[in-house]
Amino acid sequence: MLAATATTVPPESTQQAIGYPSLFLLVLIGALVPVVPTGALVSSAAVVAFHQTAPFSLALVFVTASTAAFLGDATLYWLGRRGMGSKNGSRWLEAIRSRAPEERLAQAQGKLAEHGVAVLVLSRLVPAGRLPVMLACLLAEWPMRRFARGNLPACLAWAVTYQLIGILGGSLFPEPWEGVVAAVGLTVVISVAPALWRRVRAAK
Repeated sequence: MLAATATTVPPESTQQAIGYPSLFLLVLIGALVPVVPTGALVSSAAVVAFHQTAPFSLALVFVTASTAAFLGDATLYWLGRRGMGSKNGSRWLEAIRSRAPEERLAQAQGKLAEHGVAVLVLSRLVPAGRLPVMLACLLAEWPMRRFARGNLPACLAWAVTYQLIGILGGSLFPEPWEGVVAAVGLTVVISVAPALWRRVRAAK
């Protein structure tokens, strides 16, 4: 009976049962330890969802990714605030500082003082922009509630942007794997382009 029941489970249902929790955990971990390419993960998941016939697949990708990103950012900010209040700091605060160069931090502080929450919203859409702005918020002693209010639309906009990249890749190619390759390639280009442009400008 169990074997017969297992064979009747649609492949898409099995993929979703594994895929959404995996996407949630990977995006959450990527927010805490910013070495996981979370944008590429969301785009790849959107490609797969685009090719599925199950209803609300794309909506579930959006909800899963944005929720995980928000919770991960909130947790990292909370850990950073604890580090700011500690005499010896913390490894989480040091991790944020190590990925926020002085020049980028100074820019983030200036823009945060001038534009407030709007800078926080845009920071997640700029490659390597999230942590300098988060550190600027910590140094400005933003309370957790204020950071969370600004970070929520930031995570929603981030999830929409990378999901649209995945939908574009999925619509251009008939096979899901082809769309995944295209989406990952595009996200890599987006993440690398600003750094290359800064190097070109510095070399002139």
